[in-house]
Amino acid sequence: MPSPAYRRISRRGATRAIGVAAAIAVGFGLAGAAATCGGSDDFLLATTTSVNDSGLLDELVPVFERESGINVKVIAVGTGAALRMAELGNADALFVHAPSAEQVLVEQGDVVDRRLVAYNDFLIAGPPDDPAGLAGMDDVAAALTRLSQAGAEGRARFLSRGDDSGTHKREQALWVEAGLQPTGEWYLESGQGMGASLQVASQRRAYVLTDRATFLALRGDLDLAPLVERDPLLINLYSVMRVNPDKGDIHADAAIAWLRFITRDDVQARIAAFRAEEFGRPLFIPAAGNSEAEVTAEFAASR
Repeated sequence: MPSPAYRRISRRGATRAIGVAAAIAVGFGLAGAAATCGGSDDFLLATTTSVNDSGLLDELVPVFERESGINVKVIAVGTGAALRMAELGNADALFVHAPSAEQVLVEQGDVVDRRLVAYNDFLIAGPPDDPAGLAGMDDVAAALTRLSQAGAEGRARFLSRGDDSGTHKREQALWVEAGLQPTGEWYLESGQGMGASLQVASQRRAYVLTDRATFLALRGDLDLAPLVERDPLLINLYSVMRVNPDKGDIHADAAIAWLRFITRDDVQARIAAFRAEEFGRPLFIPAAGNSEAEVTAEFAASR
């Protein structure tokens, strides 16, 4: 099915075009990404592949466009590349999921008006026959220790995204939490987004850290089972923020409209309902108006 027009990459002016291309090519090697030259009224939203691959933007962006009359151009990359676009002033707003890295940009003044929008969780998926014996574990550090041992013994593989995305950042933090530095032939890297990485993990019979929304959205095409879940360390927080208008050619009014839209009660209800009936549970839990501490405590209590 053809991609919606809003998903194409927009570049406003030569300087902005070079910056966007650099953020993509340097950050993720996506030099062949499709692009269209948008007009000066385009609103450029940089976001994580997990939000895009789950289909949530297909649900929300057309509604925003109809209501606002604003033409949205979405560029879906890893969170690390999206954050670098904000630093360079090559996006108008971000929709990402790496709280610590986001806070650095807030403190630097690169982004403003950061707001929590929703959350879900990460999980470790792997081959259904589970050669590392992780099924049912809810202590992610212990699971990674067991997985590392199985990898060293040649019984298992782990696929990292290796792309500086929010998921990759969380994976790295979890290895540190486990006191491990994974190396060796069993530790693979895809350098790709979440959907593509899940496909590679399925083909290679590898374990992989994934956000739940993308996993559920693609599960029917994967030979992977959910194995390690519900550790409080696996909470996955999604936030939106505006790029500081002082960066230059920033569409501040459009960014403000987007933040108001996505945190509205009726849009938050739409997020809660998104594919919930299909999967028997929400892919994203709305969180606008709550603090990170509040939703983290809620998630921990739901174990």
